[in-house]
Amino acid sequence: MGVRLVVADDHRLLAEALAAALQLRGHRVLAVGTPVGAAVELVAGRRPEVCLLGVARPGEPGAFDPVRRIRRERPEVPVVVMGPVVDLRGVAAAFAAGVSGYVRSDERIEVVERGLTRARAGEASVAPEVLRAAFEQLMEPEPEPDDEAVRLRRLLTAREVQVLLRIAEGEDTRAIAVGMGIAPSTARTHVQRVLVKMGARTRLEAAAVAARSGLLERVGARV
Repeated sequence: MGVRLVVADDHRLLAEALAAALQLRGHRVLAVGTPVGAAVELVAGRRPEVCLLGVARPGEPGAFDPVRRIRRERPEVPVVVMGPVVDLRGVAAAFAAGVSGYVRSDERIEVVERGLTRARAGEASVAPEVLRAAFEQLMEPEPEPDDEAVRLRRLLTAREVQVLLRIAEGEDTRAIAVGMGIAPSTARTHVQRVLVKMGARTRLEAAAVAARSGLLERVGARV
């Protein structure tokens, strides 16, 4: 069964070509928009199952603002991004903004389809080679300014920093509660506050943002 979707790209010819290719393969394109920011209104008006965005420069500030708006106004609609992977920080920024999938802009249409189908099913979609490269970059992150780390540290209380460190170590809510000597419900509340303050949808995203910004290094050993 085809996916009902909205397609948006800063280049209309690319958006229309992609929409035509997907329609030929049995998918239903409800609307095609240019520029990318137009996707917000199209998603609100058409209620698609998935939104597909073409982002040519994912590393630029504000590149994923439309994604954040869609996630805020229509959280039930997953977003899949097509873009380059030259700078993996752009890929990380996409997931931090709330995308459900990231597909290379030079991929085959079959790969795009698979990303759309997985997003509709509530699953994350990212090419294995992109994921491997992202993990390698996380293992050896490039030095970055401390601005983001300082901002995040100011947002979090001392207790929330403890929770974030445990999240980064892979502890679940029960382990956090036991380790900190608090009730599971309290631990769950702390986790949710950390995610909200960091603008992350999942624990993995929160850990990735903390690692990328240098926050984990700044807070050092468990407090």
